[in-house]
Amino acid sequence: MTGRRRWSTEEILDTAVELLHASDAESFSVRKLAAALGTDSSSLYRHFRNKTELLRAVADRILLAAMDGYRPEGDWKQRVTALALRLREAFGEQPQLAAVWGRHGSGGAGSRLIVEELLQALRTSGLPDEEIPVRYHRIAVLLAALVTSEAGIGTLTPKEYEQGMEQFRVAVLGADPARFPALAHFARDIRPLGADRRAAFEEILAAQLAHIEARIP
Repeated sequence: MTGRRRWSTEEILDTAVELLHASDAESFSVRKLAAALGTDSSSLYRHFRNKTELLRAVADRILLAAMDGYRPEGDWKQRVTALALRLREAFGEQPQLAAVWGRHGSGGAGSRLIVEELLQALRTSGLPDEEIPVRYHRIAVLLAALVTSEAGIGTLTPKEYEQGMEQFRVAVLGADPARFPALAHFARDIRPLGADRRAAFEEILAAQLAHIEARIP
């Protein structure tokens, strides 16, 4: 009699990524993953203690992919910017997983590579060592917020995006000047959240790096 197949950790994560592509972290479950693999949940708990640990491992794969082939170049600001854009691109290709990273984080090899590079870049900036941990934390929070927010827009279907644009036009262009004078004044120049995302991403990051640079003795 043939025994039940034993799935490797990598095979489990591959299938988890496929399921997350078609849904999201909220509707994802270990039971659904086990069903997709043709096994029972108990066999998966030999690899991961719970759903959160599994999701963290999935997010860490994205971080590893982002760091694949990375070589630090330029000054500290260029290194941080290059790393940020790699994260943006990696999660942009798999936007459903950005929310997983933003919510659950990751403690795997990919996460350590990201943290190490950010800290190394900041050490070359001239900041005193005692300032580096808090500046790293501000950059990490900013990147998680920007990447997660942008990826959220990327998960919209064309129909959902158009519905959102219509609501935006109604809310902005249709604003009552008597009640919302500033909104009415700037209405034709206000851009929706989905517009110029890369430029906004880089500008916000650059402002944070400039703030750090101003603190360098």
